[in-house]
Amino acid sequence: MKKIDETSPLRLRPVALEDEAAVRSATCELAAEGFTFAFGLDTASSFADYLAGLEERRQGRNLAGAVPETFLLAEVDGKIVGRLSLRHALNDQLRTNGGHIGFGILRAHRRRGHASEILRQALILARDLGLERALLTCNESNTGSRRVIESQGGVFSGHSPADPTKRLYWIALA
Repeated sequence: MKKIDETSPLRLRPVALEDEAAVRSATCELAAEGFTFAFGLDTASSFADYLAGLEERRQGRNLAGAVPETFLLAEVDGKIVGRLSLRHALNDQLRTNGGHIGFGILRAHRRRGHASEILRQALILARDLGLERALLTCNESNTGSRRVIESQGGVFSGHSPADPTKRLYWIALA
């Protein structure tokens, strides 16, 4: 994947086989905070099968009720600092929890602007997919995510009818 911004040290890229240890470690770290780093990754699956599943979802094949999604790692100076999940469409569940864009930053890399840069680049990718606006959600208590979303043009549109602690934001892409 080409770098979206040549001036930014943060690069979004697909997951590779050699990322297995880092992705599994990040998944465990963020699970302790109640956050999913790598959706669908479990200890019983081979990492190669997991990567094949990511590619299937990106291409919109074998979705079983899910939507097409691009999952990318965020890397700075060769280190994984976070991840991006970019859903190409919404289903009922994503309209109330999840939205088009989800991002996460590993604990050691927070408060350095990485989340804002991931979201900025994600909005470019979402526009390239043909989306006119993007939905993002965050927990009421997650002031860091709220600030990031609002800094990138997120307009608060209320709370999720399915979960009143979940804030809904729309960002215009046109």
